[in-house]
Amino acid sequence: MDYSKIQTLGQLKKAKYTSKSVKQEMRDNLIVRLTKNEASFPSILGFEDTVIPDLERAILSKHNILLLGLRGQAKTRLARLCLDLLDEYMPIIEGSEINDDPLKPISRFGIDLVNEMGDKTPIQWIHRSERYVEKLATPDVSIADLIGDVDPIKAATLKLPYSDERVIHFGLITRAHRSIFVINELPDLQARIQVSLFNILQEEDLQIRGFKLRLPLDVQFIFTANPEDYTNRGSIITPLKDRIESQILTHYPTSIEIAKSITAQEANVDPEVAKKIEVSDMLKDLLEYFVFELRSSELIDEKSGVSARLSISSYENLISTAERRMLKNKEKKTLARVTDFWGVIPSVTGKVELVYEGEQIGSYNVAINILNEAIKEVFLQFFPHPEKWEDGIENNPYGATRMWFNAGNVVNLENDYSDKEYKDSLDQIPGVKARIADLDIPKSHEYLYKELLLQGLAAFDVISKNILNNKLQFSDQLSNMLDDIEDDYGLN
Repeated sequence: MDYSKIQTLGQLKKAKYTSKSVKQEMRDNLIVRLTKNEASFPSILGFEDTVIPDLERAILSKHNILLLGLRGQAKTRLARLCLDLLDEYMPIIEGSEINDDPLKPISRFGIDLVNEMGDKTPIQWIHRSERYVEKLATPDVSIADLIGDVDPIKAATLKLPYSDERVIHFGLITRAHRSIFVINELPDLQARIQVSLFNILQEEDLQIRGFKLRLPLDVQFIFTANPEDYTNRGSIITPLKDRIESQILTHYPTSIEIAKSITAQEANVDPEVAKKIEVSDMLKDLLEYFVFELRSSELIDEKSGVSARLSISSYENLISTAERRMLKNKEKKTLARVTDFWGVIPSVTGKVELVYEGEQIGSYNVAINILNEAIKEVFLQFFPHPEKWEDGIENNPYGATRMWFNAGNVVNLENDYSDKEYKDSLDQIPGVKARIADLDIPKSHEYLYKELLLQGLAAFDVISKNILNNKLQFSDQLSNMLDDIEDDYGLN
C-alpha cells in the first residue's frame, strides 16, 4: 500500500483498508513469521525452548502478558521487541491525541471531525515505533498519570464545564490506544492504582472521574515484575493477576555457552580496542563460571538474583583492565590475563545483594572467594586435580612446582606488569612448562595457561596466594602460615 497517496478518509476507504485490533495485528504478523520459520524475537538468546514459545502462545491467544522473573532476565527487552510484530504504519485521524482510527473514532475530537468533514477527513500514517509506551511503576504514579484527569486550564481557555470531554487531559494509557503499553515493576504500583486497571483489562474501556464518557480502548498490555517484589516491596493484587491472561516465567542462561553468547552480543566494546586486546575462550569461560558461582552461592541473596548485566559489565571491565595495562606499558596489543580479573571485582560488588553471612565477610572478599571457586572449575578442565597427590610429591605432576615453593621461593604478579615482566615471572617456576606441553592451545596463550595453573594451585590451597596492594604474591602454604603466626605474636 502506497501510504503517501492515502491522505483522506475517502482514499482510505477506497483502498479497502481494514481496521484491526492491536492484538489481532500482532497475532497476524506472528503467524507470518511462524509459517516462514523466522525467529519471532531474533536477538533473544537462551529462551528458544522456554520463554519464547510461551510468549508466542500468549500473542496467538491475544492475551495481556505478565513477564515474571529476576532482574537482568531480558523482560523489558522482550516487551520492546513485541513492537516488531505491529504493522509498519497505521492510519490515524490527523491531530488526534489518542490515535483515533479514521474508520472507528472514539474521542470527541475524532467523532466530530469525521461527522463534519466525512470522506475529506485528513489522516496521517504513524510508524510502529510511535505505538509503544513504557512506564516504570513507582509509588508516586497517579491515576491521572495513567488514565487522565480534568485540565482546569483547558476548561478556562475553552470556556467549557468540567463535564465536557474536551477539557480532559489524557493519560499515558489513553494515549496508548491502538498501541503496546508496558508497565515495568508492576508490584511497585500502589494497590489503588492497580484497581484502576481492572476495567481496561476486562471490559477494554475506562472511565475518567465521574464522566459518562467511556472510551473503548484497544491496548496490548505487557507487565513485568520481579518475584521478590511480591513480599519485599509490594504485590500484584489478586484481582489484577486474574485479569492478566498469561504469566510467563523468565530465567537466567542455562549454560556457559549461552551466557557467553549473550555477553558477546551485549558488551559495548570499541572495535578498535577489540583488535588490540585478545580475550581467550578460557577467560570468557572463567567469567561466566564466576557469574554462575555467584548465582549459586549461599552468600548471595537468591531472591535478588545476579543480573546478566553483571556479566556484560564485568566483561567490559576485563577489557578495560587489559587496555589500561597495555597503555601504561606502551604496548600495541596484549592478551587478557587471569590477573586482569582484579578489575572485574568493582562490577560485582555493587550488583549483588548479600545475605547476613555475606555481609559479615564483605562484598569484596565474597567476590574474591567466589572467583577462586570459578578458577577451580576452569583449572580442572585442563589439569589433574591437585588433591589426588596431597599426601606426597612422588609422581605428583605438581611435585617440582611444590618443591620450588617449599624452598622459600616467591612469585609476584603485579596487575600492571608488562608482557615481558609477566612472562619472566612465570618462567622462573619449574614444572609449569611441562604441565601445559600437552594442551591443545595456541602458542601465544602458553603463558596465560601457566598463570591458570598457578592460580588453580592457589585456589586448591596447594600454594598460598596473597593480595598485596596492586599485586598477587604466590608462596609456600606452610611458610606463609608460619609468617602469619610470627606476625600474630610479634616475632618478626
